[in-house]
Amino acid sequence: MSITATELKLGKYLQLAESEDISITKNGKFVAKLSNSNADRVIMAKSLLGVIPADITLEEAHAERTNKL
Repeated sequence: MSITATELKLGKYLQLAESEDISITKNGKFVAKLSNSNADRVIMAKSLLGVIPADITLEEAHAERTNKL
């Protein structure tokens, strides 16, 4: 199911979810999580910084990788 932010009315928490996960509970039990859908991509991209040397092009890196397989 998909609804708009206006329907949900969670402006403050939508802003917070850009930088951290928000756990939602009901009667003390976890029922949902509000999170940034791009967070995994950002974490992955940050983990790759420095893996490819600065003096190599993306095409050269790809060619090197495919030749090793």
